[in-house]
Amino acid sequence: MHMDLVAALDIGGTKIAGALVDGHGRILLRAQRPTPAREDGDTVMRAVEEVLGELTSSGLWGRATAVGIGSAGPVDASAGTVSPVNVPGWRGYPLVDRVRAATGGLPVVLVGDGVAMTAAEHWQGAARGHDNALCMVVSTGVGGGLVLGGRLHAGPTGNAGHIGHISVDLDGDACPCGARGCVERMASGPNIARRAIEGGWLPGADGDTSAAAVANAARAGDPVALASFERAAQALAAGIAATATLVEIDIAVIGGGVGKAGDVLFTPLRRALRDYATLSFVRRLTVAPALMGTDAGLVGAAAAALDLEPSAAARLTAPAAGR
Repeated sequence: MHMDLVAALDIGGTKIAGALVDGHGRILLRAQRPTPAREDGDTVMRAVEEVLGELTSSGLWGRATAVGIGSAGPVDASAGTVSPVNVPGWRGYPLVDRVRAATGGLPVVLVGDGVAMTAAEHWQGAARGHDNALCMVVSTGVGGGLVLGGRLHAGPTGNAGHIGHISVDLDGDACPCGARGCVERMASGPNIARRAIEGGWLPGADGDTSAAAVANAARAGDPVALASFERAAQALAAGIAATATLVEIDIAVIGGGVGKAGDVLFTPLRRALRDYATLSFVRRLTVAPALMGTDAGLVGAAAAALDLEPSAAARLTAPAAGR
């Protein structure tokens, strides 16, 4: 008996990864190319087609029922287009149509990378068993996604749950998105580092000014580094509590590079959450680190296809008699 598979694409500014994923979330085949992010849109698409070519030439391809795509955003699932900030050659690029053509007309599901990570954590990771969850990627930016009523809630364009651009400081710094005081402006890795440097933190002899270096300094007790992580934690807590109050999530999962800071982030985050999540129905909200690691994008793209493309899920779970 051969179980059907889902093809997955994880598209970012540095790499384009592809995989064939089975119904248990296991990756059976991988392919990858660097993203030619500075090239024109068709050159970027050729890299995608090379990844898909490795998948379609495999003997496993005949079992693929759908393609899931998790892409850096903005994405527009309703139009089937992507406009990743870090891939300037793609603006309103018709990725869904191009991928469908390259895969023989399979159903294609497109979501933002934060939604893909959420799908992965709900299927196989820290949000497994939770019917209502917010999952976040806290890295160069801050993205996220929602699970509501046990189902992935991607929204009409595939961007629902984009917590990074909730405003938590009405008079805060201007954000590149056009708003003020966004969670991302305080809690992303580059902004944690920026705030520490502005506060007088000095890097070590290696000159490393990353958020990871600030986290190391915070662990060693540097007060400015600690204060920058406290501020980031406060912003995250305010955004998480607002989301929980709005849609009644019971867990928030945090992944991405900043999430790897450990207690330097999670201790002040849990403390701040007690100050913001005060209503009776959000007090039991828990916060947990993500578990899926670097495969979250691929596993999540597959999970999104299963969750949002009913025919793929039906075929994946149906008995395979006669195959």
